[in-house]
Amino acid sequence: MVTLSDFQRIGVGLVGFGIFFILFGMLLYFDSVLLAFGNILFLSGLVFIIGFRRTFTFFFQRQKMKGSSFFLGGVLIVLMRWPLLGMLLEAYGFITLFRSLHSVTVGWITSQVGQHEWALSPAGGWRWLCCRDGASQAAPGRLCNYYYYYCCCC
Repeated sequence: MVTLSDFQRIGVGLVGFGIFFILFGMLLYFDSVLLAFGNILFLSGLVFIIGFRRTFTFFFQRQKMKGSSFFLGGVLIVLMRWPLLGMLLEAYGFITLFRSLHSVTVGWITSQVGQHEWALSPAGGWRWLCCRDGASQAAPGRLCNYYYYYCCCC
């Protein structure tokens, strides 16, 4: 169990409300006020969770400058009441910023699941590799251990 300080708990709440307001603003045909409020809450929550210095160093690393500029530029454009263009820029910047987080997420999921090994197929979709119960190549449709997930390695 991860223990959070009071500031981090406040940050989690701010990020949650920020995501809520962003999704609600998108649901209401890109309402610029809700989107701007959601962006401000999201960024301030991020500062509360990881701290000002770590947030600053995350956004302004040399290899992440392209994603940061698109993301923060999109926030600025949303604040200037151009919500559709701003959200498109934010989405591209968000994907560019967190592209490297994909491999970390896959590694974390694999360590948490523990019963299966996952990999990314060459086609880009997910596929199950094989069980850890000694079978190197599981037959398609074979149940893995006591779970109802199918191993389809072949």
